[in-house]
Amino acid sequence: MADNLLYQYIPIAVLFGISLFLAILLPILSLSLGPRRPTARKLSPYESGITPIGAAQRKLPVKFYLIAVLFILFDIEIIFLLPWAVTFRFLGLFGFVEVLIFMAILLVGFIWIWKKGALEWE
Repeated sequence: MADNLLYQYIPIAVLFGISLFLAILLPILSLSLGPRRPTARKLSPYESGITPIGAAQRKLPVKFYLIAVLFILFDIEIIFLLPWAVTFRFLGLFGFVEVLIFMAILLVGFIWIWKKGALEWE
């Protein structure tokens, strides 16, 4: 009976094997068969047809990182709240208390981002 259940996973294993094979094969083919004639013009960064000014690696303000943290915070909130909303009636009071704890943790992260000034756009 247990052997019979493993046959259901064969398509997933085949798909995983094909994707792994292609993930290894395609970069190797690209590197070995692709043209390689580097020039100074080809190696320079492309900036909409304009000659680049300054270094390509510049420091970004911390505000961009805080906005990224804010995005991740709300993204994770939605990912976890959607399954909870679907099974809300089944979970009962336990599920309600758990989501309150989860929302309290998210509120701490939101307050931290608010105090850091990520919500103020200049």
